[in-house]
Amino acid sequence: MSSGRAPISRAAATAPKRRAPGGSAGADKRRLILDAAVRVFARQGFHACRVSDIADEAGVAYGLVYHYFASKDEVLDTLFLERWNVMLELIRDVDAQEMDVRAKLSAIASFIIDSYRHDPDLMKVIIVEVTRAANSFGRTHLDEIRTAYELIGEIVEKAQAQGTLRSDIEARFAAMAFYGAIEQLLTGWIFGLRPLGDEELERAKWLVVETVCGGLECSGAGTERPR
Repeated sequence: MSSGRAPISRAAATAPKRRAPGGSAGADKRRLILDAAVRVFARQGFHACRVSDIADEAGVAYGLVYHYFASKDEVLDTLFLERWNVMLELIRDVDAQEMDVRAKLSAIASFIIDSYRHDPDLMKVIIVEVTRAANSFGRTHLDEIRTAYELIGEIVEKAQAQGTLRSDIEARFAAMAFYGAIEQLLTGWIFGLRPLGDEELERAKWLVVETVCGGLECSGAGTERPR
């Protein structure tokens, strides 16, 4: 997600895309519209804005938005799936590496929190307009949201099978607690409920992993908070 997106382990998001007419020039226009939509959705809210607001923000003709997207719903779908699929790929990549469970969960937490650091508007749109919108886009994308919990749960299950984490805590619950803690932190930053800065963002990564793993580890041994 270059438009200030956080670095990723592999290049591409796998969201379905319409063919961009005009080759690379068409792809550039499409990206321009998507980036403008992020700013408009974050500023005005998805339901309050119109396609014409996106066109004005992008500096393009109203009809050009419909040249690439059937509706503003498709614009939001695209923004969500682009970023969400990158995150799912990251989780799979992390799980495939030879790391302990703390390192894996730390890598996932770092990716999500750094995504907010690099593109707070996009993360605001994803959280406010999709993952927390249970009656609209959130319901539309339940399968994608559920996949994230399942992948994180598999990481926990493997650690439980190895005897690293307690087996009496349901892996799916642990995964939801882990991701839920991160999302709540992001929500706090989005609405100004928590202090924000590089130090706070780095500290949050440690807090999330320590809070979850500290309660799950068989030995109860944690790691010291970074100073």
